[in-house]
Amino acid sequence: MSFQDLEAGNVRGAPLGGGRRNGRGPAAGGAVASQAVASGVFQINTAVATFQRLVNTLGTPKDTPDLRDRIHKTRQHITQLVKDTSDKLKQASEADHRVEVSATKKIADAKLAKDFQAVLKEFQKAQRLAVEREAAYAPFISQAGLPQSYNSSEVNNGADKLAEQRTQLLESRRQELVFLDNEIVFNEAIIEERDQGIQEIQHQITEVNEIFKDLAVLVHDQGAMIDDIDSHIENAAVATSQAKGQLSKAAKTQKSNSSLSGMYPGFRLEMVVGVLVVVVSLALDLCVHPDVVNRHKQTALMLAALVCKNHPGMSTSVPFPSP
Repeated sequence: MSFQDLEAGNVRGAPLGGGRRNGRGPAAGGAVASQAVASGVFQINTAVATFQRLVNTLGTPKDTPDLRDRIHKTRQHITQLVKDTSDKLKQASEADHRVEVSATKKIADAKLAKDFQAVLKEFQKAQRLAVEREAAYAPFISQAGLPQSYNSSEVNNGADKLAEQRTQLLESRRQELVFLDNEIVFNEAIIEERDQGIQEIQHQITEVNEIFKDLAVLVHDQGAMIDDIDSHIENAAVATSQAKGQLSKAAKTQKSNSSLSGMYPGFRLEMVVGVLVVVVSLALDLCVHPDVVNRHKQTALMLAALVCKNHPGMSTSVPFPSP
């Protein structure tokens, strides 16, 4: 929230003193302080515009003691508003450091600080112009406004008093300018600190986005790998089931064809070994992990060696496909 928002009518009549607080705790206090800063910046901006119009009248026929008195009162009013708003800005800054606040709140407070700094610079510029013009021009006093009993000595005494008052006013305004310079330096430090905080938040957001991108790629790759492994396992299960069926058929055929077994004594064992080799080969083609391939190779070799031990005439050199 900035004084432009206040000027548009979004916040009306927010007191600089804070008023009644609806919330409790540091977070609510920080929000109230931020609203007070926005209200103060708006009031200062309005008062500075009035002050500039009065300063532009200095040195003209309308430059009267009454005008200078109005300028002096307006200056004092703005200076008090600046002090109150500066205190509220410090409270908002401290509240942002004490509690966790959102990035939106920090950005809004940083914008308020920049708006406050901008209106302070405008007031400082008008102050310098007022000091120069008040020193260069004397207020216009009409002769009609002087009593008839005034003599030249009284007029001279009045002029001396006016010169003394002017000197005092100039000194007072110089002190006010020094105060404004200090406030501007303080606000610049706050703005720099908040800019660094906002940059850090943006950096953290960028890092989180990069992490999410990496996670998305990782999840996508793992999902494809898992789907591929599931497909191979299903295919291996189907091939194994078919092989078991073939073995059952071979066993039944072997029992019913005893005459064929007598004619070819090594036929039954060779067929069993051949079926095992086919099953193991299918499993090796479908598996994707090297450890699984090696275990199936060892199992197949052990089975082939066992068969050849019982039948010395058979060979154990069975070709296996590469994984």
